[in-house]
Amino acid sequence: MGISRDTAQATRASFRRPHPRAPWAGVLYVSMEYATSAHSCCCGCGEEVVTPFTPTDWKMTFDGETISLHPSIGNWTLKCRSHYVIDRGKVVEAGPWSDEQVESERSRDRAAKARFYGQSPTVEPFAQPAPPKATPGFWRRLWSHISGRF
Repeated sequence: MGISRDTAQATRASFRRPHPRAPWAGVLYVSMEYATSAHSCCCGCGEEVVTPFTPTDWKMTFDGETISLHPSIGNWTLKCRSHYVIDRGKVVEAGPWSDEQVESERSRDRAAKARFYGQSPTVEPFAQPAPPKATPGFWRRLWSHISGRF
């Protein structure tokens, strides 16, 4: 689903606290307290999109009149899979991404977070617990006792 010219031409900033349960279309709600923004997806599907502000996630610029969010917003987990940039209050369609592009960006993002937060970027495999040792059955224990093997 693309960005509709009718529903997503401009976005204005609202620094109100807290943001409403159902964000209005065309309004980017910013919470400095929680370092996040929220808005209704710019494609018009109505899904809420939350963007965290961290050194490895999105950056928000407010020039006193317009607001910008960078990098682009890719809603890959939503049905619409919309992809756009909010630049000086305007929504600019950024085009679709393939599943391979999305996975590549997710890998790059995980590595950036690991570097920033001082963790190894490699993911350790999940450690499987050792299976419990089988307890010998009655006849095996009896035979071991009779034969002298404990």
